[in-house]
Amino acid sequence: MTTWPRHWPALMVLLLALAAALPLLAPAASHADGTARHVEWPAQWGGRTLRPLAMSEVEQRFAARFPGAIARFSDGERVIVLRRVEQPTRMLHPAADCFRGLGYAIERAGLERDAQQRLWRCFEAEGRDGQRLRVCERIEAQDGASFIDPSSWFWAAALGQSAGPWQAITVVEAL
Repeated sequence: MTTWPRHWPALMVLLLALAAALPLLAPAASHADGTARHVEWPAQWGGRTLRPLAMSEVEQRFAARFPGAIARFSDGERVIVLRRVEQPTRMLHPAADCFRGLGYAIERAGLERDAQQRLWRCFEAEGRDGQRLRVCERIEAQDGASFIDPSSWFWAAALGQSAGPWQAITVVEAL
């Protein structure tokens, strides 16, 4: 004789509890344009005026699921991608992964300090067409903490060791 009927009520309670918890585990929904709410983006970066850039269809689809907001800008020489992150997420990943996925070869990866002594993770990317780019990234927390890779940020945020919201910054310039 099978024990299935005897365990059926406990199994149903477990399944209902899991179903009730799913909305709490899912990332916050964003608007179709990728914004969770209005974000006041900076007007300048490094003393240069920022000009908003349109996102591609692929970027728009990604932004629609992102738990926060994403914007792209140009300062006339570089592209600056800013992401406001509202909660820990695995959707924030290293820029090198994105560039590899687009077919770029990654070279000369390392850590660098800027003029303000902030630490950045930087690399050079070469496209199939020979285009060479320099890419640098970092994540800044509202409490002043900073991270140079999404994995260390994720665990600090998920374990409550860093308070958000956070701003992920990626700077891309032609070589």
